Amino acid sequence: MKRNLSTFFILLSLTAWVDASGPEIEDRFQALNEKDWSVAFFDSCTADWQNNWVLDGLKGTVTHSLKGMNLQAGPIPKEDASHVVLWTKRSFKGDIKIDYEYTRTDNANQFVTILYIQATGSGEGLFEKDIFTWNAQRTIPAMRTYFNHMNTYHISYAAYGGKAVTDDYDYIRARRYMPLAEKGLTGTALTPDAYERTGLFQPEIPHQITVIKQDKEIYLRISNPDKVGTYHFRNNDLPAITEGPIGLRHMFTRSARYRNFRVSTLSESLP
Repeated sequence: MKRNLSTFFILLSLTAWVDASGPEIEDRFQALNEKDWSVAFFDSCTADWQNNWVLDGLKGTVTHSLKGMNLQAGPIPKEDASHVVLWTKRSFKGDIKIDYEYTRTDNANQFVTILYIQATGSGEGLFEKDIFTWNAQRTIPAMRTYFNHMNTYHISYAAYGGKAVTDDYDYIRARRYMPLAEKGLTGTALTPDAYERTGLFQPEIPHQITVIKQDKEIYLRISNPDKVGTYHFRNNDLPAITEGPIGLRHMFTRSARYRNFRVSTLSESLP
């Protein structure tokens, strides 16, 4: 466990950080956002989560209020069992748009929040394409179980790495897991590698998040009452991700509240 986590956080640090995307990316995001999207999934996140979601992890908890759904990871840092992942029961094909309100409910200065976009199993052994056929392999939701056995996009945000930070440092990064490469996270980062010091994700401040996955590109818009950031990632060389459910991961100790979670597909891609 210690060696795997050390490798994970070393990979986070060996990167060239870049600033937020410019006007061209903003224009492309706006053009995509204005396409003819059709809502395929919606949860206000104020009622029973089990109607729409499946939980990985024995120590994670989900609670509700009129403000939304709070997802709380387990309490023990660097313990695999204290990770938590919440999956949509629905699976989605093709280009998708994901919208939700995200509010940090922790004061952590370590570890990562992750959005998984369209996850399928590697197809090898127990790890069938339908990830819900091997839920039992994820009762302890170690990171390596996911990047070694799933095809999915991963976006880290409200992310602080493995060592505690004391300034305004944070980062956003995207990856494409390659489960049959037997290289862990090596070579999985999309381009550009990451954005740092976003000035976002202060605790108890609602952030509106929109993610658009179009073919092999991902656009990410995050806004709060004081700041807006638009980010772009490109999958240059790895196979496309085309279908699967959406997942919300909190590494150990992390928690956040979700509200009005919506997944939309393009009308021309609907059955």
